[in-house]
Amino acid sequence: MKNAQQWFDEYAVSHQNETNQMVHYICVPLIFFSVIGLLMSIPTTFLENTIGLYNPLIENWAVVIGLVISLFYLQLGFWYFVEMLFVILLSVIGNYWLGNNFNLLYASITIFVLAWIGQFWGHKVEGKKPSFAKDLQFLLIGPLWVIQKIGKK
Repeated sequence: MKNAQQWFDEYAVSHQNETNQMVHYICVPLIFFSVIGLLMSIPTTFLENTIGLYNPLIENWAVVIGLVISLFYLQLGFWYFVEMLFVILLSVIGNYWLGNNFNLLYASITIFVLAWIGQFWGHKVEGKKPSFAKDLQFLLIGPLWVIQKIGKK
């Protein structure tokens, strides 16, 4: 398995253009946020009715998937795990707010689609394909890469 720096170095190859990087600083967190919102939009009864899983501690799919992807970040390093756990927590809180003020499903779909349009435009400017076209794990590296880049600025 690659270490975090190897992932970041490989991800950075298709993210050299400053415009593309700025687009990523905005769109990657929005995509991550919207995916959490989409997962939170799945009714909790879905878990019980489809696979017979009922646990009052598991309120929605965002919690389940968040815990699973946290294991990926833990393999990269404890502090990466802590950073992404914080991002997941902020996303859940933000989506609770969004869901209390708007239709969470429609808002999440809108954010998701617009952010991906931005991403693809950024890669068009860059002139390189998105990293996830090579390896889907880059979908998990992108948010961590953004945190690391913004943290250095």
